[in-house]
Amino acid sequence: MGEIKKAALIGGGVIGGGWAARLLWHGVDVTVCDPHPETERRLRDILADAEPALQRLYRSSNTLSGNLAFVTDIKSAVHGTDYIQESAPEREDLKRSLLAEIDAHCPPDALICTSTSGLLPTRLQKDMQRPERFMVGHPFNPVYLLPLVEICGGEKTQQIHMDRAAAFYASIGMKPLKLRKEIDGFIADRLMEALWREALWLVNDDVATVEEIDDAIRYGPGLRWAQMGTFQVYRLAGGEEGFRHFMAQFGPTLSLPWTKLMDVPEMTDALIDKMSDQSDDQARGASVRELATKRDANLIGIMHALQAQDFGAGALLNDNDNGATKGSRP
Repeated sequence: MGEIKKAALIGGGVIGGGWAARLLWHGVDVTVCDPHPETERRLRDILADAEPALQRLYRSSNTLSGNLAFVTDIKSAVHGTDYIQESAPEREDLKRSLLAEIDAHCPPDALICTSTSGLLPTRLQKDMQRPERFMVGHPFNPVYLLPLVEICGGEKTQQIHMDRAAAFYASIGMKPLKLRKEIDGFIADRLMEALWREALWLVNDDVATVEEIDDAIRYGPGLRWAQMGTFQVYRLAGGEEGFRHFMAQFGPTLSLPWTKLMDVPEMTDALIDKMSDQSDDQARGASVRELATKRDANLIGIMHALQAQDFGAGALLNDNDNGATKGSRP
């Protein structure tokens, strides 16, 4: 199959809308299928916010140049398409049904990907007639700005199609990360889940509020993680002797009872109310859309700083500017 020029998005919510913005920006025609009566309005609101963000990110006056259409049935959405991205709610039964229908009506060589954040592709592809071209393509919100996409195949997925998907994602400015093994939650969500469990306990036990926990991340390790991740940060912590010295110093602390990773507090109404009220206080009256706009501006600033150093996510922006092969940077 040649260059992907036509995409179908099954599901037009926050993730589907993010995919639409990224694809349209890179000149891919998009057809959206979602039964919700407010789909078109909601998605166009996402595009209205995404376009100026992308113009700032790429320092470009370009627009969302791909053609956009809305349909109400899957058969029409996937007809003649090169690539399908399913972003329906996280229910295995629903996704299996949708994927079987997509598979039945789309061209035989079209890539079929799902945005699931943790469901196993082997289970999702069970009802498909051509499961070899199906895989997980898990993005991160906002999809139009964050470049990571985790690619995970199932038992019947063929490597050649994962390679095709990785090449396509790279061509639209993303960093494809192909998993070596199929695993629940993939990589990034498993790491975030560990942090999330600890955060829930800290609120539950009245150690900290949701804002204080967020501050502990955004003023400290979050700034390091944005550029170097976990292991490289710890390599530097080991000084001239590197990672092995770090482990000799701090490895023994892993046996201390600091975490509750194998347990989670009961999600009682009281705990949910506490977190919700604290989250309202933290927002200080700002709407979700206002906070999202601020988030986008902050992400763009961080990536521009990395671009100046030709490092991490910023290196992908330089690849885009130079017309180089994208998604291949370390």
